[in-house]
Amino acid sequence: MSTPAPTRPVAGPAPAAADRTLVDEAPVEQQGRMTHRQVLSALSGMLLAMFVAFLSSTVVSNALPTIITELRGSQSQYTWVVTATLLASTASTPIWGKLADLFSKKLLIQIAIVVFIVGSMLAGLAQTVPTLIGWRVLQGLGLGGLQALVQIAMAAMISPRERGRYSGLLGGVMAVATVGGPLIGGLLVDTSWLGWRWCFFVGVPFALAAVVLLQRTLHLPVVKREVSIDYLGAGFLAAGVSALLIWVTLAGGTFAWASVETALFVGGGVLAIVAFVVTELRAREPIVPLRLFRDRTTTLAIIASVAIGVAMFGSTVFLGQYLQISRGYSPTAAGLLTIPMVGGLLVSSTVSGILITRHGRWKRFLVAGSLLVAVGFALLSTIDHSTNMVVLGVFLAVLGTGIGMTMQNLVLAVQNTVAATDLGAASSAVAFFRSLGGTIGVSVLGAVLSTRVGDLIQQGLSGVPGAAESGGSGDIGLADLADAPAPIRALIAVSYGDATGRVFFIAAALSLVTIAAIVAIREVALRTETGDERLHSEATDGPAARAGGVTADVDDQLAEAGVGAARR
Repeated sequence: MSTPAPTRPVAGPAPAAADRTLVDEAPVEQQGRMTHRQVLSALSGMLLAMFVAFLSSTVVSNALPTIITELRGSQSQYTWVVTATLLASTASTPIWGKLADLFSKKLLIQIAIVVFIVGSMLAGLAQTVPTLIGWRVLQGLGLGGLQALVQIAMAAMISPRERGRYSGLLGGVMAVATVGGPLIGGLLVDTSWLGWRWCFFVGVPFALAAVVLLQRTLHLPVVKREVSIDYLGAGFLAAGVSALLIWVTLAGGTFAWASVETALFVGGGVLAIVAFVVTELRAREPIVPLRLFRDRTTTLAIIASVAIGVAMFGSTVFLGQYLQISRGYSPTAAGLLTIPMVGGLLVSSTVSGILITRHGRWKRFLVAGSLLVAVGFALLSTIDHSTNMVVLGVFLAVLGTGIGMTMQNLVLAVQNTVAATDLGAASSAVAFFRSLGGTIGVSVLGAVLSTRVGDLIQQGLSGVPGAAESGGSGDIGLADLADAPAPIRALIAVSYGDATGRVFFIAAALSLVTIAAIVAIREVALRTETGDERLHSEATDGPAARAGGVTADVDDQLAEAGVGAARR
């Protein structure tokens, strides 16, 4: 190129001759900036992939009562159909994030989609609930990749300041999938010649289209360097989380809370988590770099993400059960009744993203969103089997608005703070703990709901003539729903309606933690550099900046992280 490169050319600025060697040697996946049109083109395949990921979660939510009833499952199994996917997603998210720092992001996204397709097809063919749970684990492995990698690829292409409006697009896609999923799932279940199995098949064409679209639109050069994957740490993490969640699900039912089984599950889970921490401290390429927790913003954002995970997953899982089992709505109608929540999420995520891009400030939106999440859960904690549907819609709109203002912006705050070399690990860490919050939330809240429903049924059985022999565990609610006589079915419906409020009350209490964490975050103005530009800047200017006496906390942290990465 004989003439100087313009500031923002279509294909990105050409580096100067003196810098070309540094650029080629630096571990960057993309050189230069992308125009708005190029970003939208590259995002098209990733947004479709995210649409598939969220569709897979929401399309099943309204079908689960039908699935569990038809396959004669229990309330615990109902919970684990959801928890299995979340657990696999949670355990695999840090691995996908670390791989994104080592390999081609484009190839990894495509692999995650393929894994998701295979899991979906096999789940749709399941004949028993345990088999369904098993294939949902495979589905979750692909889902974990999609959740982490799309955020990471966006960080590589787009600066934090500009990422706000594109995050609004991501929020819009999530909203469409969230509202479309239950509607599609309800229609599939209510259509006799299709049925609930198509809830797993329906996402496959979208996923295949996403693979093709990514191949055509996403162009990120492959990074090749020495690789060391912390498989041992990943194994300890999965084992520890699984043991504790299985204990929460089974304790109080299969065995007593104070029992040998409890000691084994809790002791084994705690030991596995301790082993995970020790492994991460010694691993060459840790799955979750513990140095990330030295940064105040990252630590507080992760704490806040746990409760947001409870909000995002817990509300949809138990809301569908409430609307169908307690209120008697069809799966399609249950999907329509969630529109206020999705509408609030769509509007708040889009508007907040635009305003963040315009002003470069994000904390005010996080604070307002966390407050709305707490208020929304507090309002939902008052519902019972006779709550007015209009009132319920208002409550859901408040909750959706809060979720839309917090979920994506927490990731944005972290990506704006950490070193560019840790963008993948940091982004996946936030997604990991959000997914972990959802996993724990669904499992724990499911156990609370099961226990509460069982207590209410037992209390009501004494007033139903000839029903005493139907008593037993709390699982009577779903296991016997299809064949139970009318008085028992009515009792089950009332019990589920009155018990659901307790689940939301616990979620409201947990959301107070989110508020405290977000208020304590120190706001830093959004950067105007992309992740790849920051990689080049840290590689060339980091030592000089330190010599010049950089005093800002964030710059110091970024410099320290860069030095640490170089030493390793």
